[in-house]
Amino acid sequence: MPGEDLANRFNLDNRGKSRTEICITKPAATMPTETRIVSPGPKPFTVRTDDGKVLNVPKNWELLPPGDAGVTRRVKSRGPSWTMKEKKGRRVFSLGVWALKERIAEVKAEFEAERSTDAYAKKQASAAKRREKKQAEYVEDFTAAILKFLDFDDRYSTLAAQLANAVSEHATPVGSGTVARTQRIPIERRAASAVIAWMRHQTTAYDHMSIPRVKGKRREVRRMLAEESKAVLRKYRTGEIVDFEKCPLARAVADTGSPRG
Repeated sequence: MPGEDLANRFNLDNRGKSRTEICITKPAATMPTETRIVSPGPKPFTVRTDDGKVLNVPKNWELLPPGDAGVTRRVKSRGPSWTMKEKKGRRVFSLGVWALKERIAEVKAEFEAERSTDAYAKKQASAAKRREKKQAEYVEDFTAAILKFLDFDDRYSTLAAQLANAVSEHATPVGSGTVARTQRIPIERRAASAVIAWMRHQTTAYDHMSIPRVKGKRREVRRMLAEESKAVLRKYRTGEIVDFEKCPLARAVADTGSPRG
């Protein structure tokens, strides 16, 4: 009967509810020809497509872990692959690339041979120097942007310099994942956000607070603490006399090993 056929097709029980959330699409007899962006499936060796379908990974494929951009690019350039990503909150993480086992092994062997040469070693050394120079320039620019944001009165210039160095040292390392590393906002906003974030962790009780797991509550607390931090900064900008022994900012700077001024 048509009703029975429909129920069997969608795996429905007699109340019209699905006994399984999704139908797993069986792998085709031929090799996949489509390159996809996928997410982890409900079982090992399965993936989920953007439209919710669950696919079995071909038996002659394997997962190339993330971490070697050169190998990954070459593997993807030589044929169909499934790039697996997972979204956690607002961030998306790469989990690797599914591709033909033989292709991955071939590319890895090629890179191993290429990377064993003197020419490659020289190229890498040169690239490392360029990265170090670029990083040093960015640290310098970022520290300058912090000092501009702080805009302390001249009597607190030493404290401003030490604070800028402390924030920059924490925020600028490659891979730190801090706001300083994002390219989505101007460096001036990055600097301001980095100072407020540093003060939140170093001059307030934020790290030890028990914040209810209610949507928006943590953001509300951060806004409140940000206003407190801005009030502290205003004192130094206007040249107000500050008791360093009682000021949480001055004490935090002192704890970094920097002299106060």
